Amino acid sequence: MDPMKPISLMTTIHKDVTERLVKINPNLANQAKAVLEINKSERHIRGGLATKEKYMTISGTNTRVTKRY
Repeated sequence: MDPMKPISLMTTIHKDVTERLVKINPNLANQAKAVLEINKSERHIRGGLATKEKYMTISGTNTRVTKRY
């Protein structure tokens, strides 16, 4: 590993939640896994809404997307 390359915080947090938490608190790890799965299944929707909002802003349409996940 390159010592000059910064470690991604999100990677570290994800690793903690998915691997290390199982050893510390299996029940909490199962709950966290459920939340991560929901987030994973919905992130394409949030990305699509963000892209839609971006292009609406660029085109000058002031209508804001009101439903956010």
